[in-house]
Amino acid sequence: MAQFDTRRITMSIPWNIMLLTVGGILFSFGLKAIAVPHGFISGGLFGAAMLLFYQTDLLSLAFWYVVVNIPVLLLGWFSLTHRFFFYSLYGMVITTIAAQFITVVVPLADPMLAAVASGSVCGVGLAIMLRSLGSDGGLTIVAMVLHQKYNLKVGGFSLMFNVVLFLLAMFYMPVDTLLYSIVMVYIYSGILDYSMAVVNQRKMVIIISDNSEKIAAEIMERMHKGVTYLYAKGAYTNRERHVILTVVQNYQLKRLEELVYTIDDKAFLIMENTYNVIGRGFSERKRY
Repeated sequence: MAQFDTRRITMSIPWNIMLLTVGGILFSFGLKAIAVPHGFISGGLFGAAMLLFYQTDLLSLAFWYVVVNIPVLLLGWFSLTHRFFFYSLYGMVITTIAAQFITVVVPLADPMLAAVASGSVCGVGLAIMLRSLGSDGGLTIVAMVLHQKYNLKVGGFSLMFNVVLFLLAMFYMPVDTLLYSIVMVYIYSGILDYSMAVVNQRKMVIIISDNSEKIAAEIMERMHKGVTYLYAKGAYTNRERHVILTVVQNYQLKRLEELVYTIDDKAFLIMENTYNVIGRGFSERKRY
């Protein structure tokens, strides 16, 4: 029952709206309050909007972000699921509104500290947004469409776009400012990857025991986890037995150990990290 309730919350509209709102505000704060005062640009369409804003000095950064997103949103409407599109549209709107109305400037004189701070805040914001059923909009939508139609890797396309963007920026920005911008993007990309890995990581556990049936029953009853039997044969004993395979959350690992060794103190456990688990009780496949 607890697993069902958790999944129902993560699939709910209020939960996803909350993630997109908090993440979008953090992302915009990291750029508008820290990066923009130092003249940095980020990656993706927001970076393109920042470059246009710096060069034209017309209107606002939020305005240019909307302009570069218009063709992307049209592409997403005709190519992606409407659920993903509307969540991503909301994420883009929140990011735009925050970029428009955030006027505070974080007083960091050292550009390297500013790059680290901006990258850290933006990385956390993006990680929160990508835990939702949508995205931050922009380049993510283009990458998903190209992945579906031409099987292009999402990360590979984003990298190519950013390489072109920063090569173009070389003609308009001081080299040192451009390098600080690259540091900022590298930091928020690293934080994003790390955050997603920590949240998604599970433990796959293999249990070898003479009391496998009793252990399996306790795992299902007390931990509400699924169990699979693997039919194995001992090379030394030449005896057939059931080997248990199960997957648990990281925080449940100690509880599983106590359960197993309470029943059989001679049990053999093999624990392996898994990056992600898609299925009932864990994550649902994100439909784009």
